[in-house]
Amino acid sequence: MSELYRVLVVDDELLVRQGVKHILNWEQHGFCIVGEASNGKEALEMIAELSPHIVLTDVVMPVMDGEELTRLIKHSWPDIEVIVLSSFSEFDYVRSTFQSGVSDYILKPHLETKMLLSVLERTVERLPAGLKRKPQADYTITLNQVLEKLIDRYEVEIDQTMLAEWFPYQKYYIMGTAVDEGEQLLESLQALISEMTLYPLPVNSIPRHPELRTYVVNIGQNAEAENILLSKLKLLYPSSVTDSGDFVWALSGPFHSLDQLGGTFHRSFLPLLSYRFFLPVPMVLAPSELPHFEKVIRASASLNDTALHALMEHIRRLQLEEGFGVLYQFIAQQSKSYNTDVFEFKSLIGNLIFNVIQLLGTMNMSSDALNEAKYSYFKAIEEAGHVTDIITLLEQFRTQIDRSIHEATSSFHDGNPNMKLLLDYIDKNYTEPITLTEMAKQFHFNPSYLSSFFAAHHHEGFKEHLNRVRIDKAADLLRGSDHSISEIGSMVGYADHSYFCKVFKKNTGISPSQYRRQYYTRVEKEQG
Repeated sequence: MSELYRVLVVDDELLVRQGVKHILNWEQHGFCIVGEASNGKEALEMIAELSPHIVLTDVVMPVMDGEELTRLIKHSWPDIEVIVLSSFSEFDYVRSTFQSGVSDYILKPHLETKMLLSVLERTVERLPAGLKRKPQADYTITLNQVLEKLIDRYEVEIDQTMLAEWFPYQKYYIMGTAVDEGEQLLESLQALISEMTLYPLPVNSIPRHPELRTYVVNIGQNAEAENILLSKLKLLYPSSVTDSGDFVWALSGPFHSLDQLGGTFHRSFLPLLSYRFFLPVPMVLAPSELPHFEKVIRASASLNDTALHALMEHIRRLQLEEGFGVLYQFIAQQSKSYNTDVFEFKSLIGNLIFNVIQLLGTMNMSSDALNEAKYSYFKAIEEAGHVTDIITLLEQFRTQIDRSIHEATSSFHDGNPNMKLLLDYIDKNYTEPITLTEMAKQFHFNPSYLSSFFAAHHHEGFKEHLNRVRIDKAADLLRGSDHSISEIGSMVGYADHSYFCKVFKKNTGISPSQYRRQYYTRVEKEQG
C-alpha cells in the first residue's frame, strides 16, 4: 500500500470542516485528512507537527486569516500546496492569495465531490516529483472512519461482513467513563460479560466534560440479559458519579443498529450528561434510572418575569432573607426539570449577581470589595459542575452583600442619632400627607438643613425614601389583600390615584395592576 497524501483542513466553521471531511472517501482516492484547525495560527502549529502535503484553507478567519497563512506557509514550507475555500463575497480577497503561491481555489457554494477531487488531482501534479504517490488501489474503509462519519451524522455504506467482524452482537450502547477510572472499569466489565466488545469513539473533547472518554459497546442479547450491562455497571459502581462530582460512567439507552449511533449520541447521550448538573449527586446516569421529570417554565422566562423582579424588590427593601428565599425557590423548581439548559441557567445567575451589585451601587450600599468580587463570581459560575455549587456560591454572595450593606448603613447612622428617629417617624406615619416642612417642624429643623442632612446620612433623599416606603407597603397590600388599587393608593398616603400609579411604575417598572396579575399568575403556576 502506497503512502497517502496528507491534507490539513483549516476553517473557523465546524460544519464546513465536517462537510469537507465527509464529502468523499479520502483514502480511496489516495488522500487522508491528518488534522483540522480553526484559524491560521492553529494551522501553523499543526503543519510543523503533521507535515501535510496540501493545506485546504478558508480565507476569512479570526486570529490569522488565510492570506497571511498562505504567505507564511510558502515562506517556511515552499513544497506544501495551498487550496483556498472562498465564498462569492470574498473573491476579490482570494486574488491576492494567488500572489503568495496558492495552487487553486474552490467557491464554497460550488463545493461538491467531483470538483474537490478534480482540484486535488491538479494540485498533486504541482507537488515535487519525490512526493508523488501511486493511486490507491486496495483501499478499505476502517472502523474508525465509519464511526467518525456516523457520529457526525453522515450516511455511510457498511459492508455487512465487516460489520459482523467488528460488532458480532445484537445490541449497542454508548458509554462514557472518566480517565482515572476508565481502564479499571473496562477490564472489570469485560471480565464479567463474555459476549461484549468495546471500541473508542472518535469524538472531540465533550464540552464541560473534557475528562470523559466515550465508547460504543456491543453486547449479546437474550431474555435473561436484557439489562446485563447496566446491572454489571451498578454492581461495580453503585453510583455513576463520585462524591466529588466526577463521572465514573454514563450509559445511553440501547439501540439495535450501528446506523443509529449518531442520533443516539447527539439526542440521548449528550443530553444525559447535561442532566447531571441538576440531578442528585449519588445518581446512576442512565435513561432508565432518571427520576420523574417535571415540566417547568423555561429558566429565562420564569426568572426574568417573576423571581428576578421579586428578588430585586426585596433587595431594594434590604430584605435579604426574603429575596434569597425567592431565588432558592426558583432554583429548586428548575432542578425538578433537569433538562433545563445549563448554559442559559448559569447566564441568568451571573446576570442576577451583576444586577444586584448594580442596584446596591445606586443605593450607595455597594463596596469596592463587592465590585471586584463579581468577576470571581462569574468565573466560579462558569466552572460550576453541579447546581449545589451555584447554591454555595450564592450563599457566599449573600454573606458579602450583607456585610456591605451593614458597613454602609453603619456609616450612615454612626454619630447621627437623629437619623434613626427620622426613619422611624416615616415608617410610622407614611399613610399621612408627610412633607419635608412638616417633618422639619416636628424635629425642630430648618427644612433646607433637614433635606441636606437626610441626603448626607442616608442612601437616598427624603422624597425618594418616603416613596419607597409607601410603594413597598403598597406591594405588600397588592399581594396580600383584596383591596382595589385606588384604595391601596389611599391607604399608603397617595390621595391622587394616577400619581400613585405613576410612582409605583417608576419604582417597580410595572403598573400596580400588572404587579398584582403577575404575582397571582406565579402563585397559580407554583401551586399547579
